[in-house]
Amino acid sequence: MIFAMLAGIGLTPTQRLAQDQSISLEALIPKSFANLDKIYNQVLSRTYVNTEGDLIMLSIAYGGNQIGESLQVHRPEYCYAAQGFQVISGMVDALATRFGNLTVRRVVAIKGQRHEPITYWLTVGDKATLPGWRRKLVQIGYGLTGRIPDGMLVRISSIGVDNAEAYKAQDEFIRDLLDRLQVEDRVKVMGVTTG
Repeated sequence: MIFAMLAGIGLTPTQRLAQDQSISLEALIPKSFANLDKIYNQVLSRTYVNTEGDLIMLSIAYGGNQIGESLQVHRPEYCYAAQGFQVISGMVDALATRFGNLTVRRVVAIKGQRHEPITYWLTVGDKATLPGWRRKLVQIGYGLTGRIPDGMLVRISSIGVDNAEAYKAQDEFIRDLLDRLQVEDRVKVMGVTTG
């Protein structure tokens, strides 16, 4: 046992390869390349784990200009499809929160053994919306007032083949998240709701 302990101590790595080097991901990865000449102003990606070990993934992409095509948020259906996922089961749903109803879109992305139910919505200014003509109407409304709105895409997803159970957990996560936000931050994330 003493030999095993000494061998373990002696064989434990102590020198970090990055010790003499500093790395900046911001500097390492180009801001634009190929035909991608615009990026979001900010992107946040986090994975949350509950006490049972279930994962909920949150991704928020923020763009400061939602008029025209500059920095407009993109639909997860397109982003997932571009990564080789098959995207199915698109439906619009009303998520009841204590702050009002939030209109969300539900889709499922599948690639090999990965089955990822997704809930998402967009905000344009202080209005929650969905892609397509709904977003265009909100953009036009802001344009007619001479204001340029910002916007964000809020996406929540998890891994699992039981879509109903996944959406139930995602709804609970969304409600908990909204409960913890200050009023002005909540309006930024979910817009002004109705109902």
